[in-house]
Amino acid sequence: MNQKFIKEALDLIKIVLISLAIVIPIRAFIFQPFMVKGASMEPNYHSTDYLIIDQVSYRFNEPERGDVIVFKYPNNLSLKYIKRIIAFPGEAVEIKDGEVFITDRGGKTFQLDEDYLPKDFKEHWTKNNNNKPILLGENDYFVMGDNRNYSSDSRSWGTLPKQHIIGKVFFTLSITDILGANGSSNNIID
Repeated sequence: MNQKFIKEALDLIKIVLISLAIVIPIRAFIFQPFMVKGASMEPNYHSTDYLIIDQVSYRFNEPERGDVIVFKYPNNLSLKYIKRIIAFPGEAVEIKDGEVFITDRGGKTFQLDEDYLPKDFKEHWTKNNNNKPILLGENDYFVMGDNRNYSSDSRSWGTLPKQHIIGKVFFTLSITDILGANGSSNNIID
């Protein structure tokens, strides 16, 4: 009986070690879990939504406009934020009467098409968010939360250096979807 116990214990230890050898590198270098806190990305992401972040894609490809990313907050690198990429390095961003305008590297100015924001949601965005054009540096991004009235983002703390980007949202598990709730959140800060 003692031999059987030792064999089972060794088998269990092997399984645990093999599992750790697989899971730790995946979590450290490929995918990382995060939970949303706050309302800055509503109506698309809610407080307590569980996210899996892809940490590999941006090693091989550049971010795309509209990507939702998790990054280290530039003013306190221990904090992680979730925001949407609005503008790229070398571009200029200007906000007029609640609309976002981008001037690309070629000098062409266009209004940002934000089809990820419901029309009725966008209508409630405070229109006094006007700013002078902000020119982005060679490694800087301009990011904003979808819930523009309740988001601390590039409008308030400046541009996001590329090296602070952890990765882009790969998968979302919404607790509100699982529980069948209406998806609203009572949190109002991020």
